[in-house]
Amino acid sequence: MRIRLAQMEVHPGHPRENTARMIAQIATARQAGIELIAFPEMAIPGYIIGDEWERHAFLRECERCGGRLREQSHGIVVVFGNVAMDWRRRNEDGRVRKYNAMFVAEAGHFTGPRSGPYPYVIKTLLPNYREFDDSRHFCDLRKLALEEHRPLSELIAPVPLRHAILGGLLCEDAWDMDYSVSPLQILAETDADFFLNISASPFTFNKNHKRNRVFSAQAAKLHRPLLYVNQVGIQNNGKTVFSFDGLSCVYDSLGGHRECKPAFAEAVLDIDLPVGKPLRLPGPLALREDAIGTMSEALLYGTRKFLELCRVERVVVGISGGVDSAVVAALYRRLLPPENLLLVNMPSRHNSQTTRTLALDLARRLECMVAEIPIEDSVALTRRQIDGLEIHRADGSQSRTLSLGDLAMENVQARDRSSRILAALASAFGGVFTCNANKSELTVGYTTLYGDLGGYLANIADLWKMEVYAIATHLNERVFGRIAIPPGVMSLTPSAELSPAQNVDEGKGDPLIYPYHDHLFRSWVERWDRAAPEDILGWYLDGNLEEQLGYAGRVRDLFPTPAAFIADLERWWNQYQGMGVAKRIQAPPVLALKKRAFGFDHRESQMGPTYTEHYEELKAKTLGN
Repeated sequence: MRIRLAQMEVHPGHPRENTARMIAQIATARQAGIELIAFPEMAIPGYIIGDEWERHAFLRECERCGGRLREQSHGIVVVFGNVAMDWRRRNEDGRVRKYNAMFVAEAGHFTGPRSGPYPYVIKTLLPNYREFDDSRHFCDLRKLALEEHRPLSELIAPVPLRHAILGGLLCEDAWDMDYSVSPLQILAETDADFFLNISASPFTFNKNHKRNRVFSAQAAKLHRPLLYVNQVGIQNNGKTVFSFDGLSCVYDSLGGHRECKPAFAEAVLDIDLPVGKPLRLPGPLALREDAIGTMSEALLYGTRKFLELCRVERVVVGISGGVDSAVVAALYRRLLPPENLLLVNMPSRHNSQTTRTLALDLARRLECMVAEIPIEDSVALTRRQIDGLEIHRADGSQSRTLSLGDLAMENVQARDRSSRILAALASAFGGVFTCNANKSELTVGYTTLYGDLGGYLANIADLWKMEVYAIATHLNERVFGRIAIPPGVMSLTPSAELSPAQNVDEGKGDPLIYPYHDHLFRSWVERWDRAAPEDILGWYLDGNLEEQLGYAGRVRDLFPTPAAFIADLERWWNQYQGMGVAKRIQAPPVLALKKRAFGFDHRESQMGPTYTEHYEELKAKTLGN
């Protein structure tokens, strides 16, 4: 059976557009002698579309589009993902019953599982972690089995085709390690000739390494081919932008595989599947972890697609001479012609000639537009207007005088750069301006609300500070093939340059200690069993903190006393759970690259910092109280 996996770009919320492109691909496949073409999960509506599922007009549009694909199934089997409605039933939220479904069309008709109640395959396992919130909208096969008073194994059945028996799975149904039921194992006990997994699986660093390991082992265990088709493009839930890298693949029962390449691109993968005979593919599966090049590719792809989504053609980047803004500027230079990229340096009296020179050198190396706009006069104006201002009640019975302290003036500078200059420049330039915050800063709110936290997209906000340096090196060595980011940027002390205490020429800078704080913050955010101060202090007392964090240095070299260690821990934990949360809520959308990106992936509530009773006991023991 000649099968084509169609690794297509799905445009979320645009069912007619997706359907038209699928119909074109079906026609091409039919002409090429393809007998079955498979499209990804939710290929018609898109997958991450928020609460658009609540609109009946949208659901009816998806239903009509599915009917058009059914009509195209003469002479070819068409498999695709779509939302399926049972208008007679209701979900537990009182809205119309919806299923995440796989449709199999042949000879102008939909064919469902042999013993199923509907002419489509219903997803059994609905993910409800990270960015996924499937149970909010869809009913799964387990719930349906309970309603129907039928064993689940009776509803998980293969789909009979004219020339083969298809074992249909939807994405999570093959990632069943943490569930009490295995749809794949149930299907394996049937006479299915092969298994087809249609997916909408967002890119996460090293995720494909795990999928290849898991799916290859499953195919070998079940002694039947496993076909996996994924989509490309981007989808977002408002606060987090997710890229889809495709990398559709076919796994045989002997460890061989064939992968659809390149990643992050529309492509097709054709396979001649011998029905009733073993499938043999060349070469064992090479299990390689992702490298920094994969991260760079995902950064460029997600940023480019978000530009296209927002119909943005011109971008303004505030450049400081530091590595974060340099990396952001270099990324956009790969995506935009030089005349559509404007870099602007906005020095105050606290900015050294070193960073001003580095900023202009960066613009020269990237060969784009550049401007320098000092902020000293406007910052001084704000100080004159506010510092010493007398405010009073309308009847004059009470008054007080306001003052702007040093910290407040640091924030005034950051806001003047973003809210005033960058916003106005973007308007005049006919584009948008960027947010250059990294994940380390975003974790503890080391960024100014309405200041450097402004912008249309935070595309490096899922990178820890040391990862930003790694991307900078990769961009120079592999992407540009030349020194696009000046070497001085890499060796510069990280600094906001907002006060004399942050003078880079004197080696002064930010209070964050890299790479230690990267590892500490990662344990709070990305670690599977997320750490809290109780865990950190316990590991410190046990002498294995470095091992637990994956930190190569010695923590006691950074903090000579337990009191200093605890003070640092509590300072940043208070920020992470305090003002940092408020800032992240108002931050621009974050481009997700790894597990637990801020936004909808890392969900949080404003509750204020908390410490457990056991932490307080450990603290008292450590300090000898």
